Amino acid sequence: MRELVRRNLRFFLLFSAAALLLRLVFIFWFPGVVTDSFVYGDIAKNWLQHGIYGLSGPDEISPTYIRLPGYPAFLAFIFAIFGMEHYRAVLFVQMFADLGTCFLCAHIALRLFGPKVAKLAFVLACLCPFLADYSAAALTETLEIFFTALALDLAITALQRASFRYWAYCGMASAAAILLRPDGGILLIAIELYIFVTILFPHQLNLFSGNRVESISPASACRRRLVLGGVLIAVIAVAPLVPWAIRNWKVFGGFQPLAPRYANEEDEFVPVGFNRWVKTWIADYASVEEVYWQEPGSPIDSSKLPSRAFDTPRQQRKTAALINDYNQVLHVTPELDKTFAALAAERIREHPIRYYLGLPMLRIADMWLRPRTEMLPCDSRWWEFNDDLRWLALAIFLGTVNLFYVAGGLLGWMYSRKLPLTGVLVLFVVLRSVFLVTLENPEPRYTLEMYPVVIVLAAYALARKTHSGQPSVS
Repeated sequence: MRELVRRNLRFFLLFSAAALLLRLVFIFWFPGVVTDSFVYGDIAKNWLQHGIYGLSGPDEISPTYIRLPGYPAFLAFIFAIFGMEHYRAVLFVQMFADLGTCFLCAHIALRLFGPKVAKLAFVLACLCPFLADYSAAALTETLEIFFTALALDLAITALQRASFRYWAYCGMASAAAILLRPDGGILLIAIELYIFVTILFPHQLNLFSGNRVESISPASACRRRLVLGGVLIAVIAVAPLVPWAIRNWKVFGGFQPLAPRYANEEDEFVPVGFNRWVKTWIADYASVEEVYWQEPGSPIDSSKLPSRAFDTPRQQRKTAALINDYNQVLHVTPELDKTFAALAAERIREHPIRYYLGLPMLRIADMWLRPRTEMLPCDSRWWEFNDDLRWLALAIFLGTVNLFYVAGGLLGWMYSRKLPLTGVLVLFVVLRSVFLVTLENPEPRYTLEMYPVVIVLAAYALARKTHSGQPSVS
């Protein structure tokens, strides 16, 4: 990569400047310091000032485990240098981390497809408005995307070079991804599964032909090295969770190696029945904002429920009554939760295919294809064309751009599916997408961790379409 940059210095400087300028636009005009940002920031501040990994209360700081320590540690580092709660400094640092992601996309493309595709991948990453948007948000996404791209890049390098050193680095990058978000573990699972399948079927995956591994050692020796590499990456990736799990055991008296599924405190009631009822009808992000996030603390407008939320007039009346009961107290009580659970069970029993297949497919489609305007002033119901003209135009533009990236990624996969090592990228996308269909809150940001893969494959598709790139593994 260093040699490619040196030979094309003006190109990389030009698009690096464009990338920084685009991200500065979002930082100054659309900074995203939201409720979750202050939760992370409060933990970071208490950790830094009082040595307590916890949340501020009216009388004292209470230890917590609702968030993994990766992002609070990052915020504490920034606060210690630039001043307490200096979120603008956080966004500037994230801007440069995101530029690093652009170079990582180029390096993945370079290793898989050659220098011309690498330059295209760099352009697509630098000009990607979705990566730029979240670099201006004090949330985990930018760092998670960076370490995801880094881990995939190192995994490909390790597979090509049969190098324990790169497996160790890959383990470190995977550990960072996991410490930022619990679902970062999907990245580790994807890499380990690819190693396992490669050990079983090396020739079908073309691992021992057409790349450097063949020149280093015979296939049997490579299998042994892959087994050891897989063990090494797993040990290094999981090791940082051990002190975290021990801390949680000592403080809370229970086993919690990651963070709770619903980010709840140890003794906090989780309305599982309400959540399951939501999963019987929710399919789009607008409903996440209008219904799912309203609980607890805000009234739910039952008129915002889509028609698929009830199958009969009786069910509609029952649903309206439950929403009315919730609105009286603005939280789901255990008794009310049981009623929601019973309603959910009834709907699942009557339409199991819709619950287990139809709605999950709609949710993942919404996460992939939505215009990704959730951090912008655009109306979440952009398709109703009720928004201010400029925000409506922006939503349509971003939706078109997103379709370009996703379609390019699909086309790139079709072109490259028989090439060595692209399988590890695709496997990660498949496993993460499968995980996302299990969620009741289809938020488009959850697909951003897969965007480095989309960008690399889209760059390959563009190269093929313009006859400017040929597949190669270096």
